[in-house]
Amino acid sequence: MARASRRANQGVNIQAVADHAGVSAMTVSNVINGRRKVRESTREAVMAAVKELGYKPNIAAQALASAATVRLGLLVGTAENAFLSSILVGTLAATTNLGAQLLLHRIDAVDPARIREALESLVRSGASTILAAPPYCEVISRTNIGAQVPVPIMAMSSGDALPNLPTVRIDDFAAARDMTRYLIGLGHRRIGFVRGPETHIISHTRQGGYRAALDEAEIPWNQALVAPGDLTYESGLAAAEYLLGLEERPTAIFASNDDMAAAIVSLAHRRGLRVPRNLSVAGFDDTPIAVKLWPTLTTVRQPVALIAERAATLAIQATRAPQAPDAPKRLVADYLPYELIERESTAPPLA
Repeated sequence: MARASRRANQGVNIQAVADHAGVSAMTVSNVINGRRKVRESTREAVMAAVKELGYKPNIAAQALASAATVRLGLLVGTAENAFLSSILVGTLAATTNLGAQLLLHRIDAVDPARIREALESLVRSGASTILAAPPYCEVISRTNIGAQVPVPIMAMSSGDALPNLPTVRIDDFAAARDMTRYLIGLGHRRIGFVRGPETHIISHTRQGGYRAALDEAEIPWNQALVAPGDLTYESGLAAAEYLLGLEERPTAIFASNDDMAAAIVSLAHRRGLRVPRNLSVAGFDDTPIAVKLWPTLTTVRQPVALIAERAATLAIQATRAPQAPDAPKRLVADYLPYELIERESTAPPLA
């Protein structure tokens, strides 16, 4: 049966999909390749037909059929973490679905000169458009390096709007405020917070949301409850050592990402503290580590892979969009929703 099914799928062509969806073959091509905007109902009908018939687009043919193959440059850091992995997963999904090529450039220095060299290297390699992850996108925006690069650049997960650079992101400030509100709602009044590095905008937006929620609840600001971090597990351990070593330790700690939150849970266990009975812990991002911990981690779900896929899709579509030869290719910013995920690492404080 499986063999027969495969033969049937191989016989499905774009015209069959068009007939099934009640549209033209050109419309099917536009939907699959993301070349032109179509009504959402039409797009859904085409994609439903693709799924039902098991149609597999010929990626090589798509690339050859386009006026020029889109080469999408991706600028990311060298650190191995769940955030980077999610960006790669989302970007690969978009380039695979739309028949574009992915050019990856990894850089280990947050230095304007090095970042400009990386961008120029991607352009020399044939990049038609470039995606930049934080903190590189923030440096590009702040220094206006992007104006010196002859292809459009889009940012991902920047934490806030960036001057001169479109970005696909969530509302970091609101997400951090909602998580802090949640902890306050459980009854916590002494809530620790672990920042990210100063070079990241999220360090300011997430601390801003944390402080806004405290102000709303009329909980006095206490700088002693804020610990530095750099988004690594190791920095989370150092932050936990500090916060749990306070004479009056917090009853809850909110970390700016899941890796640091995982480290806090680990150190709490080592100190004989039960999570969440003696200490509630919350993170940010909802990366895979959040459900591999014991207890599982309450966190803010930032759909990083979906953000990367959306940013890549917008960039590819803008590059392929028909327009006058002298018209600039415009990228547009976009918001995606976040979600507060309640799991086992948070509970009301002991009376």
